[in-house]
Amino acid sequence: MHFWKHSKKRNHFPAWIWGVFAGIVFFGLGAAGGQFAVVWRKAVMLCMECIGIG
Repeated sequence: MHFWKHSKKRNHFPAWIWGVFAGIVFFGLGAAGGQFAVVWRKAVMLCMECIGIG
């Protein structure tokens, strides 16, 4: 753990920031491609089946 606290690198983003950025980009691409509606519909149908309404 000593290495991570005293790293000589300056002005570089940590790896988790790149991961968050990539997640936001892919989330946006999926939403733009219409995948949000597909996932939402499946989630609603699953909940309706579990409750027993549908």
